[in-house]
Amino acid sequence: MSVHSVMRSLRKNKTLRYGVPMLLLIVGGSFGLREFSQIRYDAVKIKIDPELEKKLKMNKVSLESEYEKIKDSAFDDWKNIRGPRPWEDPDLLQGRNPEILKTKTT
Repeated sequence: MSVHSVMRSLRKNKTLRYGVPMLLLIVGGSFGLREFSQIRYDAVKIKIDPELEKKLKMNKVSLESEYEKIKDSAFDDWKNIRGPRPWEDPDLLQGRNPEILKTKTT
């Protein structure tokens, strides 16, 4: 047997041609996923600035507090207005006159 015939038989072997790369992909992927998932756990351990953390705790908004704000609002005169699509002019769509808006901004 020559080297040429051994190489030809290795190229024709389906296990070596398809199985070995698949196993390498699976094993290598598991190591890669382990590294990426470890980043998530490491990020949780990082502490934020205590001053910023105190400010965040002071600005807590609860569902109950927001409900109390809008509980007494009257929604009888509410009108559903469709938002503009990217190719539409928002001022014309919502019934506003663009001439009036131009004079207000200048």
